[in-house]
This record gives sequence, C-alpha cells and structure tokens, in this order.
Amino acid sequence: MSDLTRLTLSEARDGLHKRQFTAVELVDAHLSAMEAGRSLNAFITETPDLARERAAASDRRLAKGEGGALEGLPIAVKDLFCTEGVRTTAASKILGNFVPPYESTVSGNLKKSGAVMLGKTSLDEFAMGSSNTTSHFGPVINPWRRRSDPNARLVPGGSSGGSAAAVAAGLALAATGTDTGGSIRQPAAFCGIVGLKPTYGRCSRWGIVAFASSLDQAGPMTRSVRDAALMLGAMAGHDPRDSTSAPLAVPDFTAALSGDIRGLKVGIPEEYRPDGLSAEVTRLWDDGIAWLKDAGATPVPISLPHTRYALATYYIVAPAECSSNLARYDGVRYGLRVEGKTLDEMYARTRAAGFGREVRRRILIGTYVLSAGYYDAYYAKAQKVRSLIAADFTKAFGSVDVILTPTAPSPAFAIGETDDDPVTMWLNDVFTVPCSLAGLPGLSLPAGLSADGLPLGLQLIGRPFDEETVLKVAGVLEAAAGFKGLRS
Repeated sequence: MSDLTRLTLSEARDGLHKRQFTAVELVDAHLSAMEAGRSLNAFITETPDLARERAAASDRRLAKGEGGALEGLPIAVKDLFCTEGVRTTAASKILGNFVPPYESTVSGNLKKSGAVMLGKTSLDEFAMGSSNTTSHFGPVINPWRRRSDPNARLVPGGSSGGSAAAVAAGLALAATGTDTGGSIRQPAAFCGIVGLKPTYGRCSRWGIVAFASSLDQAGPMTRSVRDAALMLGAMAGHDPRDSTSAPLAVPDFTAALSGDIRGLKVGIPEEYRPDGLSAEVTRLWDDGIAWLKDAGATPVPISLPHTRYALATYYIVAPAECSSNLARYDGVRYGLRVEGKTLDEMYARTRAAGFGREVRRRILIGTYVLSAGYYDAYYAKAQKVRSLIAADFTKAFGSVDVILTPTAPSPAFAIGETDDDPVTMWLNDVFTVPCSLAGLPGLSLPAGLSADGLPLGLQLIGRPFDEETVLKVAGVLEAAAGFKGLRS
C-alpha cells in the first residue's frame, strides 16, 4: 500500500470504495502526519477523537454500500468556519475560547457528504493578511524551502495559509479556505497546490466569521484540479439563511474535466504585465499561454483598464466592511472581556487587548473612510470604481471564455521580510483582488518552480457561475505543466 498521505482526494476515495484501506486507517495516517508536522503550526485545534469517531461511522456506511461523495475522506477546516462544539477562534485572542453551538453551512455540507474533519487550521487573524503571520497563535511555516537558503522559514501565504500548508505537507487530503482578496489563491500559489475561489454566492457564508461581507467567499484547497471540482460540489449550494447565496443548482463540476478546450478563447490582459514583474513569473505566464494554444485554445489580448485602481479600491472597501463587522466584538456577549470602570472603558480595553496590530490597523482605516466628511471622498468613490472594474470584466468576457494571469508577483517570501511595510505586504494581492471585487470565480494552480525551487502559480478567471469552464481549462493546464507537488 502506498503512503496514504500522498494520495489525492480522488485517489483516496477510489481506494476506500475498492476496500484497499479503511477510513480509520486513512485518518490515522493523517493524524500521525499532523503530529510529525506540528513544527509547521498549521493547526490551531486538532480533533483526533472526533475524526476517528467519524471515520469509524464512515466505514460502517461504506461497508453497506452507502455514503456521501466524500465519505471517509480526512480534510482540514479553516478556523474561520464555525463548527458545532469545536473551538472556533478566527486566529484571534478575542475569540480564543469561543465554542459555537452551531455549524457553518459549508462545513455542515462537507460533514453531510461524509468528509472527516481532522482539525481547524490557522489563518491570518480574522483573515486579514497575506502571509499567515498575524495569527494570535503564531505564524504558519510553508513546508517548501529555498534551495539557496533551506534554513529560512517561508510564509505559506494568507489568509488561508494553515490550510495550504496542511494540504501541501500531506497533513490533510484537502481543506477549506476563504477568499476575500486572494486568500485562497495566493497561499495555494505559495504552497504549490490548487485553490479555487468560486463565484460570490456559490457557497454560503452563513456561519463563517465575517471579514468583508461583500467579498468573502468559501472555496476548496486541494492537490489537484479534479479534487477541487469534487470538493466544490460538496461545499456549494443555495442556503436561505444567507441572503447573498445564489439560488442555483450545483452542477457536477467533475464532469467538466473533459480535457477538450479546442475553440475556447483565452484572454491575456495587458495590465497584468506591470513594470518590474519578475522574469520568471513572466516566463511561466508565457508558458501557460503556449500550453493552452497547443491544446487548441486561442489567446486573445484584452484590456482591463481599471485594474490599476483595484488594490486601492479593495483597501478602502474591505477595511470599511471589516470595521462594521468587527464592531460586534465588544466584550459584552461573547469572547474576551477586559473589565473597565465604565462601559466605554471596557469596550476599549477589550478591543485593544483582543485584536492584533493588523486588525486594529484595518479597523481604523475602515472607520476613517466611513466617517462623516470622508465617506463620499473615499468609500462612495471606491464603490464606483469597483463597478468600473466589474464592467471591464463584463466587456472582456464578451470576446473571451476565460482569462489567464499570474497568481502572485513572486514566490513565497521569508517570515519577517515585509513586516515593517504593510503596503508591500498588500501588493501580494495585486493579481487576485480585481477578480474578488468583481465577484468572479478564480482558480490558482501550480505550474512551475522559481529559480530557488519554490512553486509559482497561474490564475484562471471565469464568467460568473462558470466554474465549469475554469475547471476545464485548469485541467488542461495542470496536465501540460506536469507539476510535482511536495509530496510526490
């Protein structure tokens, strides 16, 4: 029997149905890997007893020929999804001991499909960051290493860095993530895995700790494109408890992986080649264009003229929504409370002690742009620019079927390299933010290595609710790239 932690989600599912191993054996292999990989700090909370209990139940269902689409498959859940009876912290001190009495819709859907939760993965505090270094529970370490400096500890990307590191290192077959401005796709690129941000509204936000409500979207993080399609099928679906959830049927995403993209038109936006873009990222992008052309697709130059304003727009809209959403953490109803002589003093002390530096920074920015006298100058203007960015994509999709870009402007960097410059850190999202502002589906897949031996990703952006075309093209790119992950 091969190492069970080296399997893809699809391979493990086939192995379970062929009785090559049991769900308990599969879970135990990953629990052992989690124990051996604790130096990565990928998990905030491990749930071994619960995992073994659910795996045993899966084995009983499989023995009867029953079970869901992900029956018995061990996955990790980002610690932003509320899980009934299991601590959910959002990687923040202010929620350090919060145990929800309810289950998020997405994690509940996965549970119904038979997936087995191994534990809750770390993230940037309240999903605010691009490095997974702002977690109250310490930074997550990328399992990849630089050839030139193997002792350097690299970031896994953020905010879903714990999920990305766990999947890349073989601690889980797959994981959930959330993406607000790139928080699934950028860590997927840094860790050499597949990360899919579905169309806004494809997956319910109910029970996910909110950062920016008009942007947040749950999605899968996996080792292959097929696994992403399989996971998304289990995660997605209309939820009447979420007013932004789309009332659409969930297609069979795996059926889209035909391998045939002949005749498709692939947009290549000129604005995604800014001055100073690294030669190796440019070279990989050109390789991707060539691979798709060889497969029968037609590259088409396009323009997305308002891309240059996307990052500034995002860092007005997202902090404004975060300022509103995080107002609920006041020490009164749940979470941390630091007593004060007055109610206002208790509020101030609780929030000062409970929120980390990056969260405080974004709350202050958001409060400022929403304040009287500045709302029209900043927030209202940013919303107008957001509409223009979305209109650029709408126009582009009048002539192309999918858009190909790099995922991130660089490979993973070392912990601490950009800590003193938040703007440089925010620039990591320069290629992912426009897609988020427009609410479009975006997928990152690993397509090559940097000169230093680190993974580099390519991004595909699709029309609203057309994840099937994105997955189809991604499958072709994946086959052409022949990327061998860390566990291969």
